[in-house]
Amino acid sequence: MSDLSSSTISIDAPLSAVSEALFALEKYPEWSSSIKSVEAVARDEQGRITKVKMSIDAGMMKDRVILDYDWSGAPARLSFSLDDADLLTSMDGSYSIMSIDGDTTEVTYELTVSLSMKIPAMMREKAEKATIEASLAQLKAALEA
Repeated sequence: MSDLSSSTISIDAPLSAVSEALFALEKYPEWSSSIKSVEAVARDEQGRITKVKMSIDAGMMKDRVILDYDWSGAPARLSFSLDDADLLTSMDGSYSIMSIDGDTTEVTYELTVSLSMKIPAMMREKAEKATIEASLAQLKAALEA
């Protein structure tokens, strides 16, 4: 297991709008350039996706993954973990959201991955950080548009 990478951003949008964007997993390709496709595999009794198949293209990391989503921390936190993938051997992450005021929301994205191939830790950490920062910037741009 690798060390956790994380980043936080403030978004000029109310908590409800940020939650709506983050909880609509099937719409991630609309605002995230690294997520090419999303297919719901399973849902809970409330209709929330609990298992999803995604095609990811995050620069040097391209993979097809199946992620399990944990809604127990919602609405403040949405966590995910890897069920299956072609290259990744583990992937755990979460989005934590907190209202700063009525019009501003803080989002923290945490991510840790392990690959089936050996790469230097510094390169993996740099790729994680770049993925996190790009995702947060794209979420911010979509919500502030």
